[in-house]
Amino acid sequence: MTPTQAAMLGTERPDKRPTLVTARLTLRPFRLADAPEVQRLAGARQVAEMTLNIPHPYPDGAAEEWINSHRIRFEQGASLTLAVTLQGKGTLLGAVALVAADAHRAELGYWIGTPYWGQGYCTEAARALVDYGFRVMGLHRIVATHFTRNPASGRVMQKLGMRYEGCLREHVHKGDRYEDLALYGILRDEWLAIEPVPVTQTRI
Repeated sequence: MTPTQAAMLGTERPDKRPTLVTARLTLRPFRLADAPEVQRLAGARQVAEMTLNIPHPYPDGAAEEWINSHRIRFEQGASLTLAVTLQGKGTLLGAVALVAADAHRAELGYWIGTPYWGQGYCTEAARALVDYGFRVMGLHRIVATHFTRNPASGRVMQKLGMRYEGCLREHVHKGDRYEDLALYGILRDEWLAIEPVPVTQTRI
C-alpha cells in the first residue's frame, strides 16, 4: 500500500484501532511520520539481532511499508500493532503487537529502542496490550517466545505472569544460525486473577 492509498483509506472510514494509556505511556497506532525513528531504533543491531523479523541493516522504505500494513491487518483480524510512546512527550520508544493465530489465540511481540532499555517500558506496554487482548478482544490464550540467548525478554514474560511452557529447539533460522525459542503462555482466567480490574484507559 502506498502512502497515497493509505491516505485515501483514512478518508473512507474511521480508524477503529485503540489508543491505550498507562501510568507513563501512550500506546497508539503508528503514523507514517514515525517511519524515520522506527528505522533508527529498530535498525540498531542490538534490537534486530534479538527479534524474529527485524532485518539488519534496516532497508529504506521498510518502515513505511510496515506501518502501512497495520490498519488493514487490524481490520482483517490478523494483528494489532501499536507504537509505544512516552505519555505527554510523544517520544517513540518501540512497538508492541498481538498477532492472531485464530479468534481465540494470539502471540505477543515487542521491541524497545536501546536508549530506553532497563526502565520497565517494555513490561508496562506489554501488560497493557495483554490486558486489552483478554478484556476487549476476548482472547482465551496469549503466548510469547524469545531467543534463549535473550533472557531479558523472558523476564518481561515472567513479570506478566506468563508460564514457561518449553523450548522449541532450533526452531527458527536467523542470520547464520538456528535459534532455540523459549515458549511462554497465559490463559484469560489466569490473567484476570492477576489483574482483576483493567490496567489501562482505552480510547478509539
